[in-house]
Amino acid sequence: MVDFTLTEGRISFTFTNVNFAEKYDEWQHYRNVYQKACGSSKAVDFIVSTGRDLWMVEVKDFRSDRRKKEIPLHEEITKKVRDTMAGLISAQFNAVNEDEKRYARLVARCTKLRIGVHLEQPRNPSRLFPLSVDPANFTIKLKQQLRFADCHPKVFDIATFPQALGSAMSI
Repeated sequence: MVDFTLTEGRISFTFTNVNFAEKYDEWQHYRNVYQKACGSSKAVDFIVSTGRDLWMVEVKDFRSDRRKKEIPLHEEITKKVRDTMAGLISAQFNAVNEDEKRYARLVARCTKLRIGVHLEQPRNPSRLFPLSVDPANFTIKLKQQLRFADCHPKVFDIATFPQALGSAMSI
């Protein structure tokens, strides 16, 4: 088991004692093959293997910018999870990059899929910077939408980042 440090926006993540941690949305197979073939496919930010568990982690940081998309956040994340699952299957067989193919094959050996949403919002919401997402309502809708993949998706922020994965900090 190894440690990996990955950055998404203004947040640095250190995944400790994991088999691997990858920025899936930057994979060559996803960008150059899968996304082109499937049109408007989406991808989660990170895939992380912790032994038998595969974590798909999506990062959303609304501390300085409000959410502007029309699609509800839980629906956006559900599409990203669905498309990532299909993209990883495709990569097992068709990835040109050997590392990506190897990681996709390791993903297939995992026995449990975990979904994590790293959600940062203003610490002191105001009229100028309100909460973009109601955390309680978001979690309920996310559980309903993602039950095909994970019945208990986790929503966390820097302060509540799962210790089993490592840590996160603002940069």
